[in-house]
Amino acid sequence: MKTWIILLLTSLLTACASTNASKIASMQFNDTGFAPPSTIIDADQVMAVSKEMHSYLKNEVVPQFLNKGPHRALFDAISSKSQIRLEYDAELTRNAAQAFQARSGNCLSLVLMTAALAKQLGLEVQYQNIILNESWSRADDIYFSTGHVNIVLGRRQGLTHSTVDYAQTMVIDFLPPAELRGQRSVPLKEITVIAMYFNNRAAESLTKHQVDDAYWYARAALHSDPTFLAAYNTLGVVYRQHGDLVLAESVFKQILDTDVNNTMALSNLIEVLRKTERPAEALTYQGRLEQLQPYPPFYFFNRGIAAMERGEFREACNLFKREIRRDPNYDQSHFWLAQAYLKLGEIADAREELVLAQASSTTRKSHDIYAGKLEKIKAAYSHQ
Repeated sequence: MKTWIILLLTSLLTACASTNASKIASMQFNDTGFAPPSTIIDADQVMAVSKEMHSYLKNEVVPQFLNKGPHRALFDAISSKSQIRLEYDAELTRNAAQAFQARSGNCLSLVLMTAALAKQLGLEVQYQNIILNESWSRADDIYFSTGHVNIVLGRRQGLTHSTVDYAQTMVIDFLPPAELRGQRSVPLKEITVIAMYFNNRAAESLTKHQVDDAYWYARAALHSDPTFLAAYNTLGVVYRQHGDLVLAESVFKQILDTDVNNTMALSNLIEVLRKTERPAEALTYQGRLEQLQPYPPFYFFNRGIAAMERGEFREACNLFKREIRRDPNYDQSHFWLAQAYLKLGEIADAREELVLAQASSTTRKSHDIYAGKLEKIKAAYSHQ
């Protein structure tokens, strides 16, 4: 359901977000500066259909054509929990075959798997970027802005810019129709969806400090769709993490030449300028960024953590609540608010926030961690 765009030290658009962009001219790659990728990176494999998928279609879906028709047969198969419905897990963006095998993935994995199965059956699909409220997550010093994509079996004539009448369309999505109704959607090209997959993999590689792999994934994203602006941002982040500061600066400035208000590129450029000891120039860009983004991602969250460290737990509560009002979907905000409530002895509120943290978690691992903490609180404070 969520995906990521790395911001601040890194700034990429991952799993499920997209942006309109013009191709940036004279982009420089640096293939000789990076070790070969640790795995094969092949666009043809992103939506490749495995033998297991072939067998499933032949034995389970095609026999339903007579009663349901091909679109409904596939829609029911993917939508039914008893068949091939995926469990949501944003820890790794899987390709179509991997998602089918694991029965797990994020929203982009679900889109890729659905598209691969539909194309194997000769069905038409429409990819969609869903415009939701801005949401963020982070890993260490890497910030991610999350987005959302889904897929429609067949074409939704006349509904290219809104998600009206979802209940009557064959939309494959982790989110229920009620949450999507009324949201704007933007059609995506398949080359952009493939670029998003590679961009996600680049982001995920960076979080594991696999900078060489991140470079090749970012490069593959740009080869898939040279108009996908987020992938240029990713490439700039890779250069920055690799120590290629001149290249990183060039990339971020070219992005800003194309999109003067790109806050991700601004944030990353400021970090590069500071690292190259050019504080005056960094300050100029900082002023522009503050006009566009007075309260950057995690502004209140970070101050809440600082208040916790000072022992100012009531102040921490207020700050975490402000962060949650801005973005109610980040699990760590709920988790830290729960910790502040525990420090204040407000156990019922702490329990409630842990339940919300668990509900907002985007990976099976974090879901289980919150469940365990909730059980410990219940056991320790069962009398309250």
